[in-house]
Amino acid sequence: MTSQYYEIFDARFGRLVNGNAHVDKLFTGCRWAESPVYFAAGRYLVWSDIPNERMLRYDETDGSVSVFRQPAQNSNGNTTDREGRLITCEHGGRRVSRTEHDGSITTLADKWRGKRLNSPNDVVVRSDGSIWFTDPAYGIDTDYEGNKAESEIGACHVYRIDPKSGEIEAVITDMVRPNGLAFSVDEKLLYVVDTGRTHGPQNPAHMRVFKVSDKGKVSGGEVFADCTAGLFDGFRLDTDGRIWTSAADGIHCYEPDGKAQHALYLRNDVALCRPAHGQWRKNLLRRTSMPFVNIRIVKEVIASDPKGKKAEISKAVTAAIAKATGLAQSDVWVVFEEVAARDWYVGETDVETIRLKK
Repeated sequence: MTSQYYEIFDARFGRLVNGNAHVDKLFTGCRWAESPVYFAAGRYLVWSDIPNERMLRYDETDGSVSVFRQPAQNSNGNTTDREGRLITCEHGGRRVSRTEHDGSITTLADKWRGKRLNSPNDVVVRSDGSIWFTDPAYGIDTDYEGNKAESEIGACHVYRIDPKSGEIEAVITDMVRPNGLAFSVDEKLLYVVDTGRTHGPQNPAHMRVFKVSDKGKVSGGEVFADCTAGLFDGFRLDTDGRIWTSAADGIHCYEPDGKAQHALYLRNDVALCRPAHGQWRKNLLRRTSMPFVNIRIVKEVIASDPKGKKAEISKAVTAAIAKATGLAQSDVWVVFEEVAARDWYVGETDVETIRLKK
């Protein structure tokens, strides 16, 4: 992997770079690919395609991709338990489910104190069998990644499912939008991302770290790292305790001490479009190769001239994508999706910006 794809902020990261490594594109065609989980015994990978309400399966033995489950209740986060069973967070089902070895599905959590969960997002399993998951409201904020509804709980928490009783306990209750989470190698620390920035610039876009006792009690919660490019989301730790997390410009890596940040840039992709102060802003966030782009059009902006505005945006975005990726413009598809202005927010980090007058 050449140096144009990574940036080193601490000498410790240098030994992790393999000059012969490269990135393989396994599949394209998802509207929103999320949360891959690998099954070593079967040599296959399963992940969620949230808006398409499906889960896909990549077979490592022959490179084929097939539908693992559809409909999939707008599944999001996935992991496996200690028995090799798939654990899934479902936005549409508003639950955490387990796929048994015979293919049947068991509900592990769908309510807390008699009230429905918001839309479970990400999940991890501790070695004692307890299941920990985040429950932001993204799946009920709009119909795009779930089913729009009011929150019955009125807040977004991190929960623990007891491995013996199945009781659900809210273990972290002071986050705006808890998202990705993972344990340290010794399981004495729990790292949790807060993506509250999606609901306003005054909210956090950082990762916190909590101490966890042997009995599952949580304390602390200081900020471990602030995201320097968009938002953190899903992440995992390697065997040496380094955190590898997604961000707007690629993958960020943090040493366990939190003082050293390194970045891997995947520079072949383009994503999303949003309005800003009466003008169109198009963010070139170069990540993975994808010639099929969804553009979220805010209804209020195009209400007066929807056809003209779509044509104007399509032409400019298509040209920008082709330039950034090296694709022919004829190979770039632009698809419009209309959402309300309050339904989403994107951070200010841009690689390149194109502005179109309203």
